[in-house]
Amino acid sequence: MNSDKPTAEEVAIFSSGNNKSPADIRFIHYNDVYHIDSSSAEPVGGIARFQSLVNYYRNDAKFNDQPKLLNFFSGDAFNPSTESSVTKGSHMVPFLNNLQTDVACVGNHDLDFGVTQFCNLAGQCKFPWLLANVLDPALGDNVPLGNAQRTTILTASNGIKIGVIGLAEREWLDTINTLPPNLIYNSASATAKELVPGLREQGAELIVALTHQREPNDNKLAEKIPKGLIDIILGGHDHFYGHSLINGTHVLRSGTDFKQLSYIEARRKQDSNEGWDIDIIRRDVVSSIPEDPETIKLVEGVTDALKARLGKAIGYVAAPLDARFTTVRLKESNYGNFVCDLMRHHYNADCCIMASGTIRGDQIYPPGILKLKDVMDCFPFEDPCVVLRVKGKAIIAALENAVSKYPALEGRFPQVSNIEMEFDPKRAEGSRLTSVRISGGPVDLEKDYDLATRGYMGHGKDGYESLLIKSKGGEAEEVVSEENGILISTLLRLYFLSLKVFGRWRHWCNDVGHHYAHVQEKLHESHPIVEPQVPSKEAVEEFRKAVNEEAKDSKATNSNADHHELPSHHESDDENSDLKAVPTHVSQRERELVIMRKVMRKWWRLTGLSGHPQMCDELSEGEFTVHWTRAVAPRLEGRIKVVSSGEGK
Repeated sequence: MNSDKPTAEEVAIFSSGNNKSPADIRFIHYNDVYHIDSSSAEPVGGIARFQSLVNYYRNDAKFNDQPKLLNFFSGDAFNPSTESSVTKGSHMVPFLNNLQTDVACVGNHDLDFGVTQFCNLAGQCKFPWLLANVLDPALGDNVPLGNAQRTTILTASNGIKIGVIGLAEREWLDTINTLPPNLIYNSASATAKELVPGLREQGAELIVALTHQREPNDNKLAEKIPKGLIDIILGGHDHFYGHSLINGTHVLRSGTDFKQLSYIEARRKQDSNEGWDIDIIRRDVVSSIPEDPETIKLVEGVTDALKARLGKAIGYVAAPLDARFTTVRLKESNYGNFVCDLMRHHYNADCCIMASGTIRGDQIYPPGILKLKDVMDCFPFEDPCVVLRVKGKAIIAALENAVSKYPALEGRFPQVSNIEMEFDPKRAEGSRLTSVRISGGPVDLEKDYDLATRGYMGHGKDGYESLLIKSKGGEAEEVVSEENGILISTLLRLYFLSLKVFGRWRHWCNDVGHHYAHVQEKLHESHPIVEPQVPSKEAVEEFRKAVNEEAKDSKATNSNADHHELPSHHESDDENSDLKAVPTHVSQRERELVIMRKVMRKWWRLTGLSGHPQMCDELSEGEFTVHWTRAVAPRLEGRIKVVSSGEGK
């Protein structure tokens, strides 16, 4: 049975009827974990409560006379999350180790930051990562991607050996842009038939397939292998809880995000010496489960470190980035153009539509240093980028919806890439478009286009029903699903990392570099970059003097100003927060820029100019003196035009 309503109680998913005697093997299973904090809806999850449940099954007196607990993980931990966009997945390693994970299968998101970074993180794990059927010939004969192992043998505390094989589906390989070339994919069933007999020869009595593939592919695996070859398939990649028994093999997936786990007991069959009786218990991680104190401290450490790192510079912009609501929700924005182009080129899509509600900064980011906090504040949502295959008529319907409420400041208003559109707001809703072109030509209503967008829009939100995915009742085909996409904030961070001239992230592998070189080549056709220059000693000294003078003026102004003219409490200066500025000679200047941004927003409101302040000028070649990165200058291109009645084409 399945439990639809979360409960703190154990829920029997499958009972063999042979559970009166102590178990011969005990293990837990979990998969697809991203967020270490709890959520607001039940089951709330959270690593601290999850750890408490694991501790119960590992240490409770009830299990004193039984074999020690084993722990199986089916992949996807290193991305996507707000934390991983900063740490590149490293923050998850201590949590996986503290859970005493015994073995893991490589998931697609574990490779989001490149194979080299995966190898770095896997090397810090106290357990092996498996992937038997995806081979990298560059590493040698029959060597899996990422130097993972193909199989392993676990030995229970009572001496029983468990053979484990790691398997993945072909589909998710196509969603990762940073894989090495010439990978060899072998079918999961053929690989199991080849390798499992060897595990039996090594003394394995129970066989576990640890997989990262969709439920239909796990079911197909169970159907295609001989009965009894694999005792249980522990799957990942899907984000729901499910169990079935196919061809004598249990197929199980255990939820997502530290919100569920499976506790499993295996006993030798009573009627023969071959085979196993398996009992499966589902546990929901609900709010009534106490949090593990030690894990709380670990989470707090990650959170504190994250706050400190949010103040660090990730890139430099030579043009002001316009993220004001009055811009992005009424017209084309250079920031919207830039992000949409980045999404399109990253996924090699035909075009991109992004609802402007995605952009939350509501300010102009002036030329100069762009901090990680700026990106996270502007793009806080945690639904990943997706690529949908839709008809031209679905794109037209999406764009009609996007401009249907204009001039209201609706989040549905579009920012686009490789799309040129004109609309007449005086026309009736649903027929406002006067011209739409994709790739410079008219839209073919029956042609399939690959559209980069947000998962939010693939769920039909904000009126985007024409982009609703098939699994939700729509017609859009998922080329890159939410489970395979990455966050916009992560995408931006990786792009800016690719612009660095020196000090590049040391785990940046060739495959990632080649991919982002391609992205840069395409992106910079519309958004040019400014090459860095090493500043002269005279220029540095002059800049320092200017900073010191402005700092003095700032202090004097603040001490004499009427507090009613300063930002309100919720707009308070960063010195009242835990975030620390980058320790460089420009840090004081950057802190002042933050203050100035906030004061200017308040001034715009008080003077009634909030919709019309002029953007600051771009940096010229001679003004750009930072030498650690290239600077990008996003541009407007006339992609979205408002026309008056009678002027439409």
